[in-house]
Amino acid sequence: MSNALIDKVLDNVYTNGQQLYDNQHFEDHIRHEVPVQIYLDREHSDIGFIEHYCPDYVKVNNVFYRRSQFTFISRPGY
Repeated sequence: MSNALIDKVLDNVYTNGQQLYDNQHFEDHIRHEVPVQIYLDREHSDIGFIEHYCPDYVKVNNVFYRRSQFTFISRPGY
């Protein structure tokens, strides 16, 4: 499958503004290089690409964000 087709499928699976919470969500965003926006109490904190994730943290722009504290939003096409 071509990269363009994979990106189109991913864009259809993750809509702009969709909240990410499952490990598979984070894995898909790493694999397909889809940016995420990060919020703390409805206030924008950061936007970028996921570098790493684990059950407790997500690393974006060389910063570790606690999954239980921050909200992660898909931003395909950003």
